[in-house]
Amino acid sequence: MPKLKTNRSANKRYRITKNNKVLRRKAFKSHILEKKSPKQKRRLFSKVVCKKGDAKVIIKYLIGYKKYK
Repeated sequence: MPKLKTNRSANKRYRITKNNKVLRRKAFKSHILEKKSPKQKRRLFSKVVCKKGDAKVIIKYLIGYKKYK
């Protein structure tokens, strides 16, 4: 059986922590930033842990053969 390929777009968007949690960026931080307050932009800058249901799908894209705990 051939090796499974990683989905390259998912690889650039998500990171897996040591505890198998998936980190992602928050949305609404790419453009139209003039009207957003500095506080809002600061909050959008941080990374967030994905929910379990989403994480299962994302891990399949990143590492197809690894089971999600």
